[in-house]
Amino acid sequence: MTGTSIFHRQLLQKIHLAWLLLLALALAVPVHHAHAQAAADKKEPEQIRIGFQKSAVNLVLLKQRSVLEQRFKNSKIVWLEFPAGPQLLEALSAGSLDFGLTGDSPPVFAQAANKDLLYVGAEPPKPESSAILVQTVSSIKTLADLKGKRIAVQKGSSAHFLLLQAVKKGGLAWSDIQPIYLAPADARAAFERGSVDAWAIWDPYYSAAELGFKPHVLSTGRGLSNNNSFYLASRAFAESYPATILTLLDELTKADRYVQQNRKEATQLIADVSGLDPVTVQLFLSRRASPSPTTVIDAAMVADQQRVADSFKEIGLIPRAIKVADIVWQPKASAVAKQ
Repeated sequence: MTGTSIFHRQLLQKIHLAWLLLLALALAVPVHHAHAQAAADKKEPEQIRIGFQKSAVNLVLLKQRSVLEQRFKNSKIVWLEFPAGPQLLEALSAGSLDFGLTGDSPPVFAQAANKDLLYVGAEPPKPESSAILVQTVSSIKTLADLKGKRIAVQKGSSAHFLLLQAVKKGGLAWSDIQPIYLAPADARAAFERGSVDAWAIWDPYYSAAELGFKPHVLSTGRGLSNNNSFYLASRAFAESYPATILTLLDELTKADRYVQQNRKEATQLIADVSGLDPVTVQLFLSRRASPSPTTVIDAAMVADQQRVADSFKEIGLIPRAIKVADIVWQPKASAVAKQ
């Protein structure tokens, strides 16, 4: 073999090896990208700031039992309590929270005010957990009797929608009543001293009042409002940590199972954090659906919530029409696969 032939053969071998190397690198790029994406989906946030109310049974159980601190070992769990949903969502939209639970009306008012939030989960309806209360000696005997009356209610709360529906069922216009917008503690004080004629309220405030001074229950939510509870998150948090959101929903369902299977222990844990006596907590828990799993939002929930939004827009309590489906979170397929 001549020197020229040997040279050409070596050159061809080098070219072939270089081509194989380039091919291997090209194939490695998407594999590396896939691993990077998987790692990004598995990452945990540095902290998870959770807003809860006394009515948030499953969140309270997770807090009291330190479940999330054990599940998210690389995240700092921060718990913040709020008196009602509107205040909680204000903090969420301001960037002070990542995740929280409210009733049906607060997200409607938040969306109408252009707050950047997402519905990420929901619990089953619990219409018996809210009510319109009047004094036992009151002349108000029917929903129609609410005409001209002063009624305490937290603006933008689930009780606000209950009252709206009660007014409609009584054959009245919203302008026929005098809503007095008060937070739950102030509303109870006003009701007890007779400054208002009725009080629209939800559990556990409802249970505490019922056992405390035995008002007359003019109506519960049955036939008026499903009293749905929704979990919401900031858009940035939900989009950055989809697997974390799904894990939270899973732990909430497990917490509900704990309530059903360990009622005595759960009652005491809730009493400890809420300041309510165990008898009140037992009554409060008895009005919840059993079981009460937490799920992502389905089409029926969206439709029900759209009716809430349309009702508030109809009487001008929110400034514009909204489409609830626009802020319903859709979990990434990669996050779902990890559950």
